[in-house]
Formats: sequence, structure tokens, C-alpha cells
Amino acid sequence: MLTAKETLNAALVAGETSGDLLAGLLLDGMKQRWPELHSAGIGGPQMVKRGFEAWWPHDKLSVHGFGWEVLRRYREIVGIRSQLRSRLLINKPDVFIGVDVPDFNLDLEAALKQQGIKTVHFVCPSVWAWRADRLEKIKRSVDHVLCIFPFEPELLARHGIAATYVGHPLANVIPMQPDRAQARAKLGLSLDDRVVAILPGSRESEIRHLASGFFQAAALIKRAHPATKFIVPAIPALKHQIEAAAASSGLGDALQLMDGQSHAALAACDVTLIASGTATLEAALFKRPMVISYRKGWLDWQITQRKRLQPWVGLPNILCGEFVVPELLQDVATPQALAKEVLIWLDAPQSDPAKMQRLEHRFATLHAELQRDTSTLAADAIAHVLQT
Repeated sequence: MLTAKETLNAALVAGETSGDLLAGLLLDGMKQRWPELHSAGIGGPQMVKRGFEAWWPHDKLSVHGFGWEVLRRYREIVGIRSQLRSRLLINKPDVFIGVDVPDFNLDLEAALKQQGIKTVHFVCPSVWAWRADRLEKIKRSVDHVLCIFPFEPELLARHGIAATYVGHPLANVIPMQPDRAQARAKLGLSLDDRVVAILPGSRESEIRHLASGFFQAAALIKRAHPATKFIVPAIPALKHQIEAAAASSGLGDALQLMDGQSHAALAACDVTLIASGTATLEAALFKRPMVISYRKGWLDWQITQRKRLQPWVGLPNILCGEFVVPELLQDVATPQALAKEVLIWLDAPQSDPAKMQRLEHRFATLHAELQRDTSTLAADAIAHVLQT
């Protein structure tokens, strides 16, 4: 039981860079509501900055797909989950909050809920896009879901799952009108430069499948427009792999590889060539045109295709309900096709300015739809769960 309204003992698990960012913003709201907050579990640097005690680093859970990578890491990840479950059942927290990584968190949440621990899941699993069979598992596992998209609570309610729309935290972090001049100055770029941001993903498997093709496409773009500059925000842990993929591209001084700074890159660029994932939503919030791409191993791709429920994979297209930006996936994602689509966007301000205006307006509308006081709404929902 809580000894006072100011005290809360919370366990959290966040995986990957995006989950660490979301959890960090959530902890801000929780700290305001419960000044004597103690939080621990699995997390990354953004959480640690808020006083979180990381028993394991978040990148231990950074695995994706169904193929060899998962099999190779399976024993380690299951072992971590088993140790964490035992630790939390010995010293029970007031609430457990699983931030994304549903393959890891839902089973853990089910075990904790069965033992009387309140469980909250932050970020509804994408049951509206694929794997609708997860709905029953969510119902068994969690007391409440914090949703970042406005259509999700109604969907979950139809299946008897309590949920609250809290908005998307990134919509508050990213300004409605990004300062491109400031971003370019920060990165040593001029306002007259034609700039392409290349974001090949934040996982090792994504770099392996996407980076080489992205840089080959960049070389073709440079051939068509020699003055084009390319900026690549890289997660430090993956920087050496990205450097290796870029080495044979022949881009030379036209390529600027940076440690992180993805938001500066998206604010500064004219267009981004980007891996499908949370970064595509960030690009939309920066009102940037993009070409979304993704490639997987053959087995992963076949399984994913059978479970897909929508024609889109990119979050901007899913949220807009149409192909507002192109998606080039798997075998279609050739360097030639990627370069062609990027060049269309690069030329659009001169060749089709109305197209650019329509995209910017649509993304501004989306931004407004996602803007809420996420930290406070999430903390309020958690408090309600604790009172029931």
C-alpha cells in the first residue's frame, strides 16, 4: 500500500531507444505526481537521467523479428525476464509499467498481475496493424493501457480492455514549426544546401538489411544532383556498422555521419530516406517529406506479411489512412527505386509546390491531433489504476 500520496514504488521495463525516450517522459509526469518516486527495472539513459535504477540496460531487449537474431538471443532474454519476475515478486512494487516491447512485457505483466501487482502497458501493441490475436493476451495481462493514438481506446474497449488516450509524447517535444535555420547552423549547413537525411534504423538487424541500399541510393541521388549533402544521425553503438556500409558509397565529404542528433537532422533536411518505425512519425512531426523503406530476412518477411491487417507499414500513412508518402519494402526497395522517390521530393518545391504544401498541412493536422499533456494524463491514469 502507498504510505502517502507523495510516495510510489514503480517497476518499469523499456526496450530500445524509442521506449527509453517514452519512459523518460512518463517518469517526468510520475515524479510531479509522486515526488517520492522510486523507479527501477530495465531502462536506458533517458530514464536513468530521471533517477531510474537500471538493473539491466534497455539495449538488452533490442531484438526484432522471427529469425536467427531472435533465436540467438532467446535464452539470454528469457533468463533476464525470469530473474526480473522473481525479483519483483519478492519485493512487490506498487505498479509495474511495461513500455512497449510487448513480446517481453506481456508475459511478465501476466505473471505479475496474477500475483496481485497492478500492471499498466504504455503504448498499445499494434493490434490494428497486425497480430490482432494479441488482444486476448493484453486483456489477461494488464489492468490498463496508455494509448498514444486517438483511435486505440475504442478498439480496446470493444474487447473489454481499459485504456486511456494520453497523446503522443513526441508531439510535445517537437515544435509545431521547427526551426530549420537553427538546425542547419547547428550542423554546419547553409540554408541553400540541398540536404537528405538518411536514417537506416536503430537496430543491428535494420542496419544490416537497409544501410547498404540506402547509401547506394544516396550515390545515385548525388549523381543526379552533385551538390546534395547527406546527413546520417547514428546511434553510437551502431556507428561503426553504418560507417562500414557507407565506406564504399563514394559519397566522400558529401556525407556527414553524426552521433545521434536525429531531431536536428530531421529539422534540417529537405527530405529523409528512412526506415519504417517511430522515426517516421518524428519525421512527420517535423513536417518533412520522406521515403519509407524496410527490408527483413525472408522468413521474417513471410510471417509479417501473413499477419498484416493494413496496406501501410509507415506510421504517417497509417495515421493519415492513405499513402501520403511512398513506401518501398523488401524486394521493391532497390537503390534505383529509392533514389527515384527521393529525387521526386527534392524537386517538388520547384516542380510541384502545392504537393509540398498539402503534405505540410496534413502533417500539421496530425501533429495537433497527437498533442496532449501526455505526462500528466498518463500519471492520472496510473493513479486511477492504483485506486481501483
